[in-house]
Amino acid sequence: MGTLLEIKNIETYYDLIYAIRGASLSVEEGSITAILGNNGAGKTTILRTVMGLIDDQPDKGTIEFAGRRIDGADTEKIVRMGISLVPEGREVFEELTIRENLMMGAYTRRDKKAVTRDLDRVFAYFPILADRTGQWAGTLSGGEQQMLAIGRALMSRPRLLFLDEPSLGLSPLLVKEIFEIIKKINQEGVTILLVEQNAKKALEVSNEALILENGRFVMKGQSGDLMKDENVREFYMGVRSTESAKGYQRWKRKKVWR
Repeated sequence: MGTLLEIKNIETYYDLIYAIRGASLSVEEGSITAILGNNGAGKTTILRTVMGLIDDQPDKGTIEFAGRRIDGADTEKIVRMGISLVPEGREVFEELTIRENLMMGAYTRRDKKAVTRDLDRVFAYFPILADRTGQWAGTLSGGEQQMLAIGRALMSRPRLLFLDEPSLGLSPLLVKEIFEIIKKINQEGVTILLVEQNAKKALEVSNEALILENGRFVMKGQSGDLMKDENVREFYMGVRSTESAKGYQRWKRKKVWR
């Protein structure tokens, strides 16, 4: 189908802190692409940079969506073009109801009949929300808030959905349910860029994955191949192997990819 998102050599700073160091990636339309990495690697910063949520960033490099430059564009314009973000920590509007939260996701739209259809679609994904549309979002469980945050993002009818740590703080049962829904959303035509510390689940659901360390991609590949890689299994999935930490550092230096 072609490349939907193309990031080339972006650099992002927080004050004097070098957060992203010449990172490049492509997201193919119709795919699920995962970005893996430890806390502080810069995963969220990449998403926020693309969304225009960091002032005057990227400092260098280019970002194209559907063949159009969007680096430096306003966040509202980016959302209107077809990218939506489910932020880390959900960030639902706690003093609004479930329905009001979902309608906030459609604030850029004027096609009322289509909005109603998309609301029904969200409720089909998350029936538990449909049963309690008048409930305050702040009273929902963590898993329910995650469902609401995903539903709110879908209400903008995105072509590309950013998911930032969707499994964070959830029980294993809810993690399984959320990832099953992520697969279904993708199968119904939404391209997904997934940031996730749960490497096993991310690799299971994605087509391609990249590993980010200290603001730089050090490895990329097909998710099935990375799932079998001894270094990835040990250092990102917690599966012990015979590789030593010293050997891993040599491996990582060889694998730096831009």
